[in-house]
Amino acid sequence: MIARELAVWGLGVTEIPEPVRRAAVRHLLDGFGTALGAYRTGAATPAIEVARGLGGPPEAAILGTGELLSAPAAALANGTLVHALDFDDTHAGGLVHATAVVLPAAFAVGQQVGATGREVLTAAVVGYETVCRVAAAAPHGFHARGLHATMVAGVFSSALVTARLLGLDAERAVAALGIAGSQAGGLLAFLGTGASTKQLHPGFASQAGIIAARLAAAGATGPETVFDGPHGVFDTLSAAPADLPSIVAGLGESWETTRIGIKPYAACQLSHATVGATLEAMAREPFGPGDVAGIRAQVHPDSASVVCDTSRDLTRPASPYAAKFSLPWTVAALVTDGGLSLGTFETGSIARPEVSELAARVRWDVTDFPGVVAADAPGRVTVTLKDGREVTGAVRRSEGGGDNPLSRASLIAKFEGNAGGPATELVETIESLDQQPDAAAVMRAAAGFIHSRQEFR
Repeated sequence: MIARELAVWGLGVTEIPEPVRRAAVRHLLDGFGTALGAYRTGAATPAIEVARGLGGPPEAAILGTGELLSAPAAALANGTLVHALDFDDTHAGGLVHATAVVLPAAFAVGQQVGATGREVLTAAVVGYETVCRVAAAAPHGFHARGLHATMVAGVFSSALVTARLLGLDAERAVAALGIAGSQAGGLLAFLGTGASTKQLHPGFASQAGIIAARLAAAGATGPETVFDGPHGVFDTLSAAPADLPSIVAGLGESWETTRIGIKPYAACQLSHATVGATLEAMAREPFGPGDVAGIRAQVHPDSASVVCDTSRDLTRPASPYAAKFSLPWTVAALVTDGGLSLGTFETGSIARPEVSELAARVRWDVTDFPGVVAADAPGRVTVTLKDGREVTGAVRRSEGGGDNPLSRASLIAKFEGNAGGPATELVETIESLDQQPDAAAVMRAAAGFIHSRQEFR
């Protein structure tokens, strides 16, 4: 059974190659940064308020505050914080936000049990492999059913991370995965509305995975067939057939952790290749919004179903989150502003009529890219100028992942942009997680950074 093989590996793995550990640290660093950005802008306030209300024994901290709550409550807040700006990392094969479900469970349970930094990092790698492999077994399958793959696959990641840190045996870890499967979900209904549910999904997944492992530790059981079926997570929640053996194929030899991409823009990953192609066109022949008669993009079918969904108004988005999931609006804002920033997607910005007017001139052709998943697809645009000239732009894939990773300098610049200023000491603490005496040391450093910033006082 897949669940047993995954659990046995996740509990027993000790040798993790150094490049994999370095990749995990990069992603945890990026996750701390996006969480600080969300805290700074108030994007996750409801989740923090509810987590505080849940309270519980002082096991783990809300990221950046130092307030100690139960581990499940802290994970609810922290998962929401990491993902609230939709600026966190993405695994292209599974189209999941991996760190948003890995970091909250690893640090919450790590603090609960007093795990060392190295133990937390190893558990995080187990979590990365789990969430990426489960989601990538049926590329776009959960999304096509109207579900958020990050939450569907994230409950399993959080459950196995927790099982490892709690020291569960294989039987109870398998039960934890089986229990977690009954909490998999996350509707994409937010896309056409102003709802904030997508921001909450990683918090739900992190909290649910921790509770699943705790239930298993207390003697509750879950189906070992949660992946294999019948009536397993793929049978029930995926619109595409799953390659089940791929979930465990090459465990310990092939590492999905190294294949996660870090976002350079706070918009849906499925628009990033088009953004990159548009930037390439703008560099080739500078133009502004007033010069543009029309823009035409080639878009992967699975991307088009999410960011070019004409059942909603793509030119006048209903919310900042809806703007992030509109390729026409994102491209129009890019051309209007000359770039994309966190401010691009704020409430006042998305109401600009000049951006909506240009967005109405953005068209797309749904284009097959055989053998390539949506988040790894090339980007190609043709910009027709009002004087009749055409400017083209193309990129092999979006920046930040695969063979086009962000440099360390770009990653630190992103981190400090989210954090609101220089954060050398905090960056060094996170990057040295392997040497930290416990998970709490990193959380204390994040809280200290926030308390030192005038804007947080």
